[in-house]
Amino acid sequence: MQNNTFSTLFVGQNLIKLKEVDSTNNFLKDMVSKSEPLAEGTVIMADHQFAGRGQQESVWQTQEGKNISTSIYVKPSFLPLEMQFYLNMAVSLAVSEALSCFIPTGVSVKWPNDIYYEDKKLGGILIENTLTGSAFKSSVIGIGLNVNQSEFSESISRRATSVIQILQREVPLMDIMEKIIIFIEKYYLILRAGKFSILQNDYLAKLYNYQTVALYKHNGEVFEGTITGVENNGRLNVVTKNGLKVFNFKEIEFIHTK
Repeated sequence: MQNNTFSTLFVGQNLIKLKEVDSTNNFLKDMVSKSEPLAEGTVIMADHQFAGRGQQESVWQTQEGKNISTSIYVKPSFLPLEMQFYLNMAVSLAVSEALSCFIPTGVSVKWPNDIYYEDKKLGGILIENTLTGSAFKSSVIGIGLNVNQSEFSESISRRATSVIQILQREVPLMDIMEKIIIFIEKYYLILRAGKFSILQNDYLAKLYNYQTVALYKHNGEVFEGTITGVENNGRLNVVTKNGLKVFNFKEIEFIHTK
């Protein structure tokens, strides 16, 4: 464990740095499952994550020492289950605002939890919740960001980007981590205060393709639609020529034309 100088109340005050791990989320969940209580705001950061995961068990590819692979432990027991997507909103806003300190324009949040620069993926978020009965017990927030990786495998190079590709210079990982930790705490405290309308409005303002006609795919069919909102439970509202359609996670695919 390592002490640090983050100017936060609790997020990042317990920072654990690892050389290599299969997944920072798995490591943190294993710590949570042990009998000793873990401080809320504990942060795991790994130089290399060799089995990082995205949504639905997809693989997150990363080069050793080049990118941010981190997980944060919180206990949002105050949050009603039907409002759980607001934790996702808070984290997405925190990461996008942190990146905007280095990349002034072009950063957005692609529903439900990708971080984009223009039309390319810059990072992703994976939140895993533990419930006690019908209430939140804890959440592990996994964040992966492409920072100083300048090349990607052919299969993802057209859709992925990194901070170094955007700025044409390296940025120290801890500079970005510090901003992420500060903004995670900021938005988590907004969430804890129950200021859901602030999170909703800020999330929509950052949402990729919001109020823009674009192409999507559902059940093999490509159609034009306009994102008009996100419900409390995270479902996406899209207006099509046949009226309003509501989509759950993984039910709709964004079609890129560039």
